[in-house]
Amino acid sequence: MKNSKKLIVLLLALSLVLPLFISCGSRENADVHVFYYTYSDTYISTVRASLDKALKNAGVSYQDHDSNNNQTTQTEQVQTAITKGAKLLVVNIVTTGSDDAANGIVALAKEAGIPVIFFNREVSDSVVNSYDKCVFIGTDATEAGKLQGDMIGDYIVQNYNSVDLNGDGKISYVLFMGEKGNNEAIYRTRYSVENADAKLKAAGKPALVFYDAANKDKYLLDREGKWSAQAANEYMTTLLSSHSVANKNMVELIICNNDGMAEGAISALNSAGYNTGKDSTTIPVFGVDATSAAKELIKAGKMAGTIKQDAEGMAKAILASVQNGLNGNKIFDGMEMQNIDKDVAKLRIPYAVYLGEEEQ
Repeated sequence: MKNSKKLIVLLLALSLVLPLFISCGSRENADVHVFYYTYSDTYISTVRASLDKALKNAGVSYQDHDSNNNQTTQTEQVQTAITKGAKLLVVNIVTTGSDDAANGIVALAKEAGIPVIFFNREVSDSVVNSYDKCVFIGTDATEAGKLQGDMIGDYIVQNYNSVDLNGDGKISYVLFMGEKGNNEAIYRTRYSVENADAKLKAAGKPALVFYDAANKDKYLLDREGKWSAQAANEYMTTLLSSHSVANKNMVELIICNNDGMAEGAISALNSAGYNTGKDSTTIPVFGVDATSAAKELIKAGKMAGTIKQDAEGMAKAILASVQNGLNGNKIFDGMEMQNIDKDVAKLRIPYAVYLGEEEQ
């Protein structure tokens, strides 16, 4: 009898609490559906945590979807969400190399008469301009690369003799690109080296030299397009089997287009006895995103610096856009117009250099 009474009380409590949880949290028949290209991306997981919190606090019903780096999966997820009554789509597109996938999603949203907010992984101006309820929220793809290049150049100029471990008057580097065809990867690859070289030239120093003269691309690519720590770790482990300080052919600088790959490279360095502490030889490693893990590595002296990509700022901008869209307003109403492109509905979240406790 006592157990029956306890069960009744428990059921009554659940009946009061569960509706509140469902109305604010993640559920299948939600108003807002958020599609992530993959949950496994370190930066994207940070955006997801920030956006989930923001949507919950605002009382917005939402459902997250992991597309697992598969465009077909994502497009099918979008179709299903619309069929189930989605009122707004937030899309971190999988395929960035062409407009086909993005145009397909816009066509589905347009047919249903609902807004679509693309974020982080940029779609073209023509995609956004094809539908008056379509916008993009992200960053300026060139800005991260330029900031990173300036940061690297300043560091090397200030520490040239200690960075030049091989004593040949040149700095040998390796660069981990991430995903081929992705604008962020393309511009980070280009400007991280160009801007660093400009700083070196101004200081009367020679340009950076890619460690492998036979590699005409001058980068190493994650073949699965995942920007992964594992890929960088495997590349770095192989590289360190034939390059070392003792052999006077050590790679003296490591440039990573995201912090996940920086983590993987540092793990390989640690296994080989580098970047382990104040008494070990330290190879400067630079990344992008300013993830929590990267901040800890910088604090520990294992990583030199990163570029902050503001996950909370992006989540805040997405939330404001979602609320506008659900209320029938123009999606960027009341938002910072100085960060919105002139001829297309694209809002840019600024980057910042991060070398320690505070961004520069």
